[in-house]
Amino acid sequence: MNPKLQKKINNLENGDRFPADKLFEFLPIKKDDLVLDLGAGTGYISLAIAELVKTVYAFDYDEDILKYLDTVAKERDITNINTVAGNFKDIPLDNHFFDIAIASIALHEVQPLSIALKEINRILKDKGLFLCIEFEKNETSTGPRVSSKDMEAEILNAGFSIVDKIYPSEKVANQSIYIILAQKNDL
Repeated sequence: MNPKLQKKINNLENGDRFPADKLFEFLPIKKDDLVLDLGAGTGYISLAIAELVKTVYAFDYDEDILKYLDTVAKERDITNINTVAGNFKDIPLDNHFFDIAIASIALHEVQPLSIALKEINRILKDKGLFLCIEFEKNETSTGPRVSSKDMEAEILNAGFSIVDKIYPSEKVANQSIYIILAQKNDL
């Protein structure tokens, strides 16, 4: 494995994260759900939710990181994770396909955000759920950030209704986070 990829895997695997099982408490997960994990990385969400649902699609722009995820899934005898490489602004998946889409600390990097959110709306079934967890933007933020207020406006503009907003006391990488649960509006 090349050193750059190993470093990225180490950063993702050893990074501070919001506990996946706590994240799933915000979702009415059903066994026959099809779930899209956006910005899947090493599979932190995908591996955790795979046992709860029919199929998980782990989506990321980095094909090498997805190959690593495939290897980990095979080692753990998890057979219901499909990896898909691509860009958030042009998701190569069918319209109205997924019951749930999850973006965990992934959308702050995407510009323009509006296009990515419209793509997420496109791939969700009617009344499908979108769970967004993101770093809150504040005076001390470094790097790209999207405030919860701006994210909420963008999500509404993309054709969703806000179901819930949560501001957990837990921090990720010593930064405040927010969670927005949204539902795709009827056509």
